[in-house]
Amino acid sequence: MWLKIEKELMRQKTSVYRLAKNTGISATTLQNYKNGIEPSFKNMCKIADALDVSLDYFREKERKQ
Repeated sequence: MWLKIEKELMRQKTSVYRLAKNTGISATTLQNYKNGIEPSFKNMCKIADALDVSLDYFREKERKQ
């Protein structure tokens, strides 16, 4: 899940710090997600809204090129 969040952050040229500010989720909590902790549904909704993507975006499997 974190890889997709990180990919979207890079695409939008924004930072984890900015995501924390926009979602109200602490940077420490976001770091936990990076370390493999699964986010709650509520926090995933906040992240999707802040990144302006659908929740389905995070559920889609990556396609191999």
